[in-house]
Parts: sequence; C-alpha cells; structure tokens
Amino acid sequence: MENFITNNQLAALGEKYRHEGKRLVLTNGCFDLLHTGHVRYLEQARQLGDVLLIAVNSDRSVRELKGPTRPLNNEHDRAEVLAALRCVDYVTIFDELRVSDVIQKLKPAIYAKGGDYTPETLDLEEREVLEECDTVIEILPLVQDRSTTRLIESLRS
Repeated sequence: MENFITNNQLAALGEKYRHEGKRLVLTNGCFDLLHTGHVRYLEQARQLGDVLLIAVNSDRSVRELKGPTRPLNNEHDRAEVLAALRCVDYVTIFDELRVSDVIQKLKPAIYAKGGDYTPETLDLEEREVLEECDTVIEILPLVQDRSTTRLIESLRS
C-alpha cells in the first residue's frame, strides 16, 4: 500500500504538512467490519482538513479492547480496506491501547472522533497529548444504528 505509513514516518509526515500550511486530520479506531457509519464518519473527518490519516488498532490491541473473539479481520486487511477509500490519504497501524504516541509524533492539526465520545470522555492521556500539540478536537455526529457490535449481534441471532 503506497499510502501506508510506519510509526517511524509519522513525525516527518506531520512536519511536511505543517510546513506546507496544510491541516492534517487524525482519527483512529479498530474498524473491524467497515460499514456505512464508518464511511460517513471518515468522509466527514476528511472534510475537516486537507489530509486524513487513520491510525488502526493492531490485532493485539483490538483483542485487549474488545475481547478474545475480535478482531474479525486482521490488522493488515483492515488497513488495506481503509486505504482504498477515496477520502483516506494515509493509514498507519499502532500497537498501543491509546493513540497518544501517534498524536505525539504526528502533531495533527485536528483530531476527529465519533459522536459516541465527548472531549470529556476521551482518554485523559490522549487529551493531554492533544492539548500539548495544540490539536483541535472535533467530535463528529454518530451515525445511528450503524456499528460493528450491532452487525456481529445481528449475525449471531
């Protein structure tokens, strides 16, 4: 994937876009089963700036966050599907539970999260790093009745 970025490339990528005066938007998540809610959310996130980078949770971190039956798709497949979306400029995979290290290296102009979060419910460590980097936090509307958990429950019933 030509738009896959390694952890070691994050700082240089962030610097490149800051130097060019472009607003880099960061979002993150598991994106285990891509659905309409994800696509609409990512399209909205992309509209917030000039460049969109998605940090995808590694398989290990998804298991720790979601349980032993997840992820359904491996990290490379999830990253490849996301990278194929027209609204996505770059994808990276991170192994930690929190995206703090990615934020610290990338120093994005904007950090986007879905409407199931508020600035207050974001992880405290992540919020502190976002503040240190002068990153604007944007909470985007949740697409109702669209979630991976809901899809899995529907398949099981």
